[in-house]
Amino acid sequence: MSKSMELPDCVYPKPAFSIIPPCAPTPKHSLYLSNLDNQKFLRFSIKYVYLFKKCVSLDVLKSSLSRVLVDYYPLAGRLRRSSSIVCEDDDHKLEVDCNGQGAFFAEASMDATAQELLELCKLPNDSWRKLLYKVEAQSFLDVPPLVIQVTRLGCGGMILCTAINHCLCDGIGTSQFLKAWAHLTQHPNAELTTPPIHTRHVLKLRDPPQVHLTHPQYTRINPTQVDLHALMFSQPLVPTSFTFGPSQVLRLKNRYEPSPKRVTTFEAVAAHTWRAWVKSLNPCPTLTVKLLFSVNVREKMKLPEGYYGNGFVLACAESVVRDLVAAGNLRHGLEMVQRAKARLDEGRVWSMVDLLEDETVGIDLSSSFVISQWSRLGLEEVDFGEGKALHVGPLTSSFYCLILPIVGDPHAVRVLVSVPETVADTFRYHMALQESLATY
Repeated sequence: MSKSMELPDCVYPKPAFSIIPPCAPTPKHSLYLSNLDNQKFLRFSIKYVYLFKKCVSLDVLKSSLSRVLVDYYPLAGRLRRSSSIVCEDDDHKLEVDCNGQGAFFAEASMDATAQELLELCKLPNDSWRKLLYKVEAQSFLDVPPLVIQVTRLGCGGMILCTAINHCLCDGIGTSQFLKAWAHLTQHPNAELTTPPIHTRHVLKLRDPPQVHLTHPQYTRINPTQVDLHALMFSQPLVPTSFTFGPSQVLRLKNRYEPSPKRVTTFEAVAAHTWRAWVKSLNPCPTLTVKLLFSVNVREKMKLPEGYYGNGFVLACAESVVRDLVAAGNLRHGLEMVQRAKARLDEGRVWSMVDLLEDETVGIDLSSSFVISQWSRLGLEEVDFGEGKALHVGPLTSSFYCLILPIVGDPHAVRVLVSVPETVADTFRYHMALQESLATY
């Protein structure tokens, strides 16, 4: 999308928003957040955009939202510093004040059609931010954990934009909530098939903490290290999008055959994208670069079904640049990804939970490429009663790479990531170099 292809302005009624509380009394207490929830890396909202061909009644959506918030009551609360903190300026630990205050719900209209917007969806630009009402707040803590905007379109369609605080849940949790809301919209008197489990003490750190393993995805600040992340943000970023259809995914996997392990779609696409990103930036050949990617650990950690907290950790694949980009060593990146996944056993996850008690430890972004997989969350299955979405994706494109679902094709994926403007063409070349693997 060129910079000139911006969305029309949203037109808001007066008042533009309302606060939707739970429709029945909910527990009033302080909700403990685990060390996985409390990471500063997660102090933002996961923002989804849904484009639907037909609009659902706003009154119906508000009513079902009020109902679903009875079960998902922490989303109707507010974040605050933990009551156990002694120093007023210390925000290392957060908790949720479950006070039933309510979710933020804005409504708007836009002079555009669903079909017009569908053509623009592949590459969101900054103008897409207008699809989510900007909440006036002093700080991150003052923004409600759940912010929603429904924008009605002239053709009878609608855009649903949601922002869900990442400290409260991960991608699996956001998908679980959206499906529950959609289910109650269609079936107001139904019960939820998978009620959320809000207690987080199952992931409380051990006493005493036991950190006996190395975790290269975390670091303490080292001012002398090479910082590709800072380099990325020192110049304009442009969004890039690549679609891998079923046949292209298969060809990509075949590049790594024969392989001692089965190659998943995620592993193949992640390794290919990591390699293309590094080649386009062309860093020092002896630099160690990392690929950080989210891995669901609910099963490994024996978390209860419906666990409604962050149940993922970041795996870390590492490689020296020259080994990763070598022409005759295509399988190297894949093997690093597979090893990183294999290392994540229960003991290593517990070691991470304990490590994160140290507030000086943070995610190492200095020479890291970060991937989040949205293609297996079931986001595209959400249906509020007027059919599934024509499109689902992020509100904006950022430095972090997203692997997204393709609506209507469960065997295809789309890669969306922003890269420095000066290397965008090079990145596209490396992504599509082999057998025209990706389309964009």
